[in-house]
Amino acid sequence: MRTVHDIEALKALVGDELGVSDWIEITQERIQRFADATDDHQWIHVDVERAERESPMNSPIAHGFLTLSMLPRLWQGLFEVNNVQARINYGLNKVRFPAPVLAGSRIRARFRLKSVESGGDNRFFVCSEVTIELAGSERPACVAESLTLYLLA
Repeated sequence: MRTVHDIEALKALVGDELGVSDWIEITQERIQRFADATDDHQWIHVDVERAERESPMNSPIAHGFLTLSMLPRLWQGLFEVNNVQARINYGLNKVRFPAPVLAGSRIRARFRLKSVESGGDNRFFVCSEVTIELAGSERPACVAESLTLYLLA
């Protein structure tokens, strides 16, 4: 894990890559659990036989939002800033899904620090450019700008 002393030291890293996660497999079981949690049971995600027969990908695919929802897991253990009381997901600026994630595929994320801006009252908005890579593909599964609110201790 990469550790940064404080928010000022983090500012010095703007433009740098913060880390690359380990690979995670996106199984059909995970896709099904996500479909159950979100009530999105579109056949292209959950009907394996039909997807293999009718889908242009010849396979079920993960929901784009499942891929995006993996960000906290992919970020886990990569990077931390000392003297921070809390990190809160503040949202996203841009999100695109250039390539589908087929059931059984592996993904990992590459994080690059884009900006650190003061929000006043010991609050800082940290923007990271995230590229979720797809094993065996030249195109990423997802590209996003993730915003995190850092509350200083």
